[in-house]
Amino acid sequence: MPPTPTPLRRALTASAGRAPWSAGPWHDTLFVSAGAALSVPLWAAVLVPKLLFPLLGLVLLSLGLLSAAQRSRMRVLRGVEIPRRARDGRGPLRWLRSPAARRQAGYHLVAAPLLAVGAALVLYGWGVGLVLATVYGWEWLMPPGSRVHADNWLVPQEVLVTLAGLVLLAVVPYAAGRLAGLDERVTRAMLGPNRAEQLERRVEDLAESRAGVVDAADAERRRIERDLHDGAQQRLTSLAMNLGLARRTLKDVPPEAMQVIVDAHEEAQAAIAELRDLIRGLHPVVLEDRGLDAALSGIAARAPLPVRLDVQVPPGIAPTVEAVAYFTVSEALTNVAKHARASRVDLSVRGRGGRLRITVTDDGVGGADPAGGTGLTGLRKRAASVDGTLAVHSPLGGPTTITVELPCVL
Repeated sequence: MPPTPTPLRRALTASAGRAPWSAGPWHDTLFVSAGAALSVPLWAAVLVPKLLFPLLGLVLLSLGLLSAAQRSRMRVLRGVEIPRRARDGRGPLRWLRSPAARRQAGYHLVAAPLLAVGAALVLYGWGVGLVLATVYGWEWLMPPGSRVHADNWLVPQEVLVTLAGLVLLAVVPYAAGRLAGLDERVTRAMLGPNRAEQLERRVEDLAESRAGVVDAADAERRRIERDLHDGAQQRLTSLAMNLGLARRTLKDVPPEAMQVIVDAHEEAQAAIAELRDLIRGLHPVVLEDRGLDAALSGIAARAPLPVRLDVQVPPGIAPTVEAVAYFTVSEALTNVAKHARASRVDLSVRGRGGRLRITVTDDGVGGADPAGGTGLTGLRKRAASVDGTLAVHSPLGGPTTITVELPCVL
């Protein structure tokens, strides 16, 4: 392991990185100077009063272009990406009254000019420091007999001037670094999204990533369903057919061997039935082939109690939402059969206003509690996976009504 740097070593390393001959200070100077160049129109307006109002109007109308240029400066010279806030379709005048536009105007009219003054001071410091530190070189270049040429190299004034130049060259790199850091923080705060906009953007990103995860999980279930249907189920079916054929055709085998064949045949048929239920639980083929209406009709037909079905599904529902609706109805009917002691169930599925509303009502004993481990918690989580909601109304004595609302499109 490398040795842990001591405070002295860290200080020496930081000082070396701020040396006038290193690349860091010159890169910082280039960074702040590029920002100062974008404030030239405003300083021209300040220095020439006649141009004040026209140039101010030009700056306000060019906020988007100036902000894009500053973001490019940050990205190219600083490696910092400042996200751009969209106007959301608003007109120019309405957008100028928005908080984002006010922050941009404050940056270009106040912050950027002040930062440009700091950049000018840094450039001036570099120039003055270089001139003062090389005063002996300037005197050496002058011809003998010139008033600037000096024969005595130990003149106190020249020594002090040289020392002052060296001190200035040692201080300017730190000033350039501090100014570059301040420029970056101010530009991030005033040209980037504020805290509320960052949270909104984060919520949008999380919603997109969640939708992608849900779609990927649904696609994976479809793949597993196809593999099981076309692979394992076909092999088990072939095995069951061969065992059934052997059971019917082999007559001269010992009874013990025949019993083994019979048991194997029955086990293969039971395995096929369990595998079909598993495949249906992963992703029902009828949902993909014939749609949600037919799939829900199949659930109602297989339910252990009468189900009155009323389905009016609008077109254009996302496949993932259809899968969530299918499994929600299936789990809800399973919960009714296990816990409600009901004699019938009313199932209604309707689409309105971009939402799919599922209502399951039974005439059971009621008293269903989502926190009581009756499966309602799983239904709520399944609905929430696609930004849906679930409500339960179940007074003691019944009836119990479960209402699920899902978005038609993710």
